[in-house]
Amino acid sequence: MKQINEYVEANKDRFLEELFQLIRIPSISSEKNRKPEMYKAAKYWKQTLLDAGADKADVFETEGNPVTYGEKLIDAALPTVLVYAHMDVMPVDPIELWNSPPFEPEIRDGKIFARGADDDKGQGFMHAKAFELMVKTNTLPCNVKFMIEGEEEIGSPSLGVWCEQNKEMLKADIILVSDTGMIAPDIPSITTGLRGLAYWEVEVTGPSRDLHSGIFGGAVANPINVLCSMIDKMTDETGKITIPGFYDDVMEVAAEERELLAKAPYNEEEYKKAIEVEELSGEAGYSTNERTGIRPSFDVCGIWGGYTGEGAKTVLPSKAFAKISSRLVPNQDHQQIAELFKNYFKNIAPNSVKVNVTSLHGGQGYVCPIDIPAYKAAEKAYTEVFGKRPVPVRSGGSIPIISTFEEVLGIKSVLMGFGLESDAIHSPNENYPLEQFFNGIKTIPLFYKYFAEMSKGK
Repeated sequence: MKQINEYVEANKDRFLEELFQLIRIPSISSEKNRKPEMYKAAKYWKQTLLDAGADKADVFETEGNPVTYGEKLIDAALPTVLVYAHMDVMPVDPIELWNSPPFEPEIRDGKIFARGADDDKGQGFMHAKAFELMVKTNTLPCNVKFMIEGEEEIGSPSLGVWCEQNKEMLKADIILVSDTGMIAPDIPSITTGLRGLAYWEVEVTGPSRDLHSGIFGGAVANPINVLCSMIDKMTDETGKITIPGFYDDVMEVAAEERELLAKAPYNEEEYKKAIEVEELSGEAGYSTNERTGIRPSFDVCGIWGGYTGEGAKTVLPSKAFAKISSRLVPNQDHQQIAELFKNYFKNIAPNSVKVNVTSLHGGQGYVCPIDIPAYKAAEKAYTEVFGKRPVPVRSGGSIPIISTFEEVLGIKSVLMGFGLESDAIHSPNENYPLEQFFNGIKTIPLFYKYFAEMSKGK
């Protein structure tokens, strides 16, 4: 541990500057005009891995954005860790809510403020620097491979095919990921489950053109009104989703596991205060942590239509739109849920409108066993750095590609996240505490050490 601490302390300023160079690349995968920035980020990752000590690194083409792959193979008899991270980031809107330019990283109050500071450039970069530390100090105990993709924030549509095409190159014993979080800076945790995701865009069309709301209002159905009414019917008064068949494959978590989940520290008043709400809501009969970890959810992510410019315009719009997502639990198939939603949403539409539903992306949920060597190695590494045994938690978020890895590559993933709820990922003023960044770099080499030791005894 002393050697790790000394290396991090001696190089911390350089680590930050190199991370900042990556953050300054506006690699927003959902914006098609950002393709050049995606390649710039991919090439930056390639050089980062080579400088850190990789034997080789290359930028690979996919049907969409590029993937950077690198490796250092020291002994075929040793286990292999495959590190996964993503170079793409979310859009920055609403830009006016940022306190500093999103792609100009700034350190304030001991935190890095920038888009991608946490998700996932900051967390991904910890692995590059931990790898460099092990190479430069001659302490790398096993083989390492890196796979850095450019489409995670849009559902990784190309990576599954790329993995299928490169199965031999990607062979490993475990996939190591830092794209999740911890309960608190002083309460380490390891994510053992992820919810799946189904995501749609819906279009409701009424009259063939926008109409005068005075002449036609009250006689012609308003698509925005209809859309709001349809959305309201998607959940009942108890918070349950009303789509027929939606819960057919939802596994009820045993009472024993619910008791373990309840041991995770949680203060409802602090929770509400942090997000400035007076009251929480959700499915009846479940705690907040259960609602976000072991139960599915349904949310409207965006809704628009009609006139939204300055001042008034008395218009009855022709169309209304919404983007809708459902977080799923393991065992729910996102493609089946996508079809169930599509059929139900069209069936509840009145004859006064036409409805079109487009599935945008989705992914399966994932559960990591807590008795495998990789989990135990992660547990031991966190304990050494943070002084406490990490709590296993199920995350409400989704990383759809994780389940694809298991399906295509046949490899389990361990989710060693260091982000915090206060990091505001996907939101204005995303940030990442410096302490978490450096603690991550210190923890990861210990994972390698213990994983290599435990793998010998398999």
